Amino acid sequence: MKETNLEQPRTLNAWLSYLEQLHSTTIDMGLERTQRVAQALAVQKPAPFVFVVGGTNGKGSTVSMLEHILLAAGYSVATYTSPHIVDYRERVRINGHYLSEEAHCGAFAKVEAARQGTSLTYFEFGTLAALQLIQQHEVDVAILEVGLGGRLDAVNVVEPNVSIVTSVDIDHIQFLGNDRERIGFEKAGIFRPNCVAICGDPDVPKLLLEHAQQIAARLYCVNVDFAANQSASHWDFECANSPWRELVYPHLPFPNAISALAALHHSGLVVSREHVITGLQTATVPGRFEIWPGEPLRILDVAHNPHAARYLAQRLREKGGAGRVLAVCGMLNDKDIRATLNEMKPVVSAWYFASLSGPRGAQAGQLAELTNGAEQKCYESVKEALAAATAQAHRADVIVCFGSFYTVAAVYEAEGRIVGVE
Repeated sequence: MKETNLEQPRTLNAWLSYLEQLHSTTIDMGLERTQRVAQALAVQKPAPFVFVVGGTNGKGSTVSMLEHILLAAGYSVATYTSPHIVDYRERVRINGHYLSEEAHCGAFAKVEAARQGTSLTYFEFGTLAALQLIQQHEVDVAILEVGLGGRLDAVNVVEPNVSIVTSVDIDHIQFLGNDRERIGFEKAGIFRPNCVAICGDPDVPKLLLEHAQQIAARLYCVNVDFAANQSASHWDFECANSPWRELVYPHLPFPNAISALAALHHSGLVVSREHVITGLQTATVPGRFEIWPGEPLRILDVAHNPHAARYLAQRLREKGGAGRVLAVCGMLNDKDIRATLNEMKPVVSAWYFASLSGPRGAQAGQLAELTNGAEQKCYESVKEALAAATAQAHRADVIVCFGSFYTVAAVYEAEGRIVGVE
């Protein structure tokens, strides 16, 4: 355990470098250390109303839809998401806007003063700083995204009014378990007694149900307690006494819109049909089937597990087009690489594999070994793979960049782009 730094960092980059060195491991599951510092900071309830969003996939889009609908309804809203793509400031938004580097530095300093020698991971320290920032801005609603799992995630030091599990699938098996039942139990750890709990996965794990019953959470499940009635032009949210009819389809994954509306419906917050429509039309999430127009078209997606890759492949099929799909792919070693690539194989015409740096980064050659039979090339970096795919693409082709947040971040950096906000 390191002692409190006597000479504090003065810039955001310096703080982030300091945080990376503060704890012996990147991930250290458990809440005791984080809870101790959260109590010292008094940030367990950073806003009068709190949503906590967990799940294997779909967290970011659910957060965005909740945020934009509530902003349209006139609430002041803070969000905390992770990881970021390019700029650390992406993680905290107040009414749709980033905060200054100075604001983040000030929050880090407060956590540093409060921790009194308690060792925190990068994510734990950042989560506590985010809660401090949200509390400081006195918003009406906070929407917090779980980092990993739920039960032992740093975000779970907060007391939510509504908890959402968007989906349950295999990921992070070294921390959460290697089957959906165990993973579902871990994610159900964000549920609270007598509080609203939403499950957006149509195949609800038994252990998730049992845990909700044991703690007397008010659990509502998709296709049981709420659903969608779809037509070609619009859809209706089906739930007891819901006024939300003839809604537009969101730009983001439709199943997550249903869960977001269920959470809002049972929250007691005042939201009209017009607010819902506006929010669904304006919500966006960088790196989730993010389309960069042009010829060839480029699509960025952080899909890094089989469930997310399956959805990405489905979206690519629905999009169609006369050209080929060229895949720029980089992944991490601790992901289910084989199963993820298998989901994409049927839609990919040619592969441009990229090595990712760092101890967790998979080498391009590792990925290529798992896609025998398809046209494939290997590169030392995402930037090189993207350049090669772009040079060899025809105007009608689609270049899809996926496999990791690091892959999407590298594409942003290669193009000199910055993740935007409203």
